[in-house]
Amino acid sequence: MSTLGSNPLLAIVSHIFFIGISFYALQAILTQAIIRKNRVFQTQLLFILLSIAIGSTVSNFFLDISYWSGRWSTWF
Repeated sequence: MSTLGSNPLLAIVSHIFFIGISFYALQAILTQAIIRKNRVFQTQLLFILLSIAIGSTVSNFFLDISYWSGRWSTWF
């Protein structure tokens, strides 16, 4: 979408911010109950990939809302 083209620095900062927040939030999950023992590296990799997926999705949502709200004011 064109939101990344409008301000790439804002998009990068937003993605990094929301990836960090999602990584922090994922640390609240009890991994001992759902992950097999002696799979530390795989668990860390799963957390990183989930953080990237969740964080970039949330960031895209907020960037789209920001883009659409700016476009809305030009209609009236």
